[in-house]
Amino acid sequence: MFGLVPFVSDSSVSNDENVFDRLMNVFDEPFMQGFRAPEFKVDVKDNGESYDLTAELPGMKKEDISLNYRDNYLTIAAKNEQSNDEKDAAGNYVRRERSTSSMSRSFYIDNIDESKATASYQDGILSVHLPKTAAAEAQGHTIQITGGAA
Repeated sequence: MFGLVPFVSDSSVSNDENVFDRLMNVFDEPFMQGFRAPEFKVDVKDNGESYDLTAELPGMKKEDISLNYRDNYLTIAAKNEQSNDEKDAAGNYVRRERSTSSMSRSFYIDNIDESKATASYQDGILSVHLPKTAAAEAQGHTIQITGGAA
C-alpha cells in the first residue's frame, strides 16, 4: 500500500516563476470561473469626427440593456433574468431554476455631441455612434498689447 499518496516535489515552482504570480493564477482555474464578475467585449473606434462603439451582448433583449452618457462617461448596463420551469403531468414542480446576472462597463469619452448620439441593437451586437463636438483647434496666435506710451 506504499506509494498511493502522490508526492509533490518542491520543484513544482520553478526558479523563474514568482510564487505570488502562481498564487494569483489560481483564479484562472475553471472551477473559479463562477466567482468572476460577468463582462462583455467592447470595441471603441475613433473615426476622426466620431467614435463608434460595438459591444457583444449575446442572448440579451434590447429592453434589458441601458445606455447612459453622463459627466463624460458612457455606461452600458445589461441585466439578464432566466427561468426554467418544468412540471410533471399533475403540475407539480420537478425542477424550477432561476438565475439573474447583471453587468456594466463605463468608458471616459469627452467632447461628445450628446444630441446626435445614436444606438442600435441587432443579433446580440450593440452599436453606438457618438459624434464629436466641433472643438476649436488650439493654434497659438499673437496678442496685441494696447494702451500706454512707448
